[in-house]
Amino acid sequence: MSTNATGSFEFTSWEEQPYAEFEGGRKLTKAGVTQAFTGDIDGDGAVEWLMCYREDGTANWCGFERIDGRIGDRTGTFVLQMSGTFDGGEAKGDWFVVPGSATGDLQGLRGSGGMEAPHGPKASFTLDYDFE
Repeated sequence: MSTNATGSFEFTSWEEQPYAEFEGGRKLTKAGVTQAFTGDIDGDGAVEWLMCYREDGTANWCGFERIDGRIGDRTGTFVLQMSGTFDGGEAKGDWFVVPGSATGDLQGLRGSGGMEAPHGPKASFTLDYDFE
């Protein structure tokens, strides 16, 4: 039976650069982002996102995030693989724990969930998880 973790995170840094630009404002970008997680997951995250922006400013994105922190009474690190969309005002995404990525007391962690981030520095998350 899985446990549902909820909480929020705040963006602590965001460095985004285009690596290809096309007519009409379309572009491909890469963003290096750090986050502070609070709630059922408490710790620090670092993610690399790739984004494809359309002419209207909406985008699709994907990436990997390494989280160093605590879930319940266990500590360690783990990696989330994620993908989602940005509608111009809010980013929404789904994620799952990359199998075999967890270290420390979090070894064997598996799960999936998602996030919602209105344009701004704060977002909410969920993760349904268990251990092998």
